[in-house]
Amino acid sequence: MKIKGLVAVSGLPGLFKMVANRNNGLIVEDLANGKRRFASVRQHQFTPLESIGIYTNDGETSELKIVFQSMLDKLESVPMPAVTETGDKLHTYFAQILPDYDRDRVNTGDIKKAIKWFLHLHELGFTTMEEDEETEEDETEETAADEAEVVETEGDAEKVEE
Repeated sequence: MKIKGLVAVSGLPGLFKMVANRNNGLIVEDLANGKRRFASVRQHQFTPLESIGIYTNDGETSELKIVFQSMLDKLESVPMPAVTETGDKLHTYFAQILPDYDRDRVNTGDIKKAIKWFLHLHELGFTTMEEDEETEEDETEETAADEAEVVETEGDAEKVEE
């Protein structure tokens, strides 16, 4: 999941990518249309998605990233209910996604928000594997290191560029 750098902003619909940090707010980019705007700390609260967790029965929390990955893995086998469904249907769905979630502490509104966010991110293509990006970065670093190999010739070091 690619949720690093994504924030939910109170009072604004949708999810945003944090572009820049100011001392009196954030400059955020709307994921849907790419428009940037300033969101003041006086009017809004910011919640990074990577800091959100879902309560589990063991007293711990499960990261939102893990919940989203489970939703993605079971997207075809477990039909996702509409956000307008009854609370019982939403809780039944969430029990299939995260079997050990705490029914007493996780409200129906929390489930609705998680489903909305997941659908929004899925439509925009943010539900791909994050590990793929990390391996690509590692490969580009290795390629750059390979391009700048140092070969010793008769005691002198020469830089070989391929």
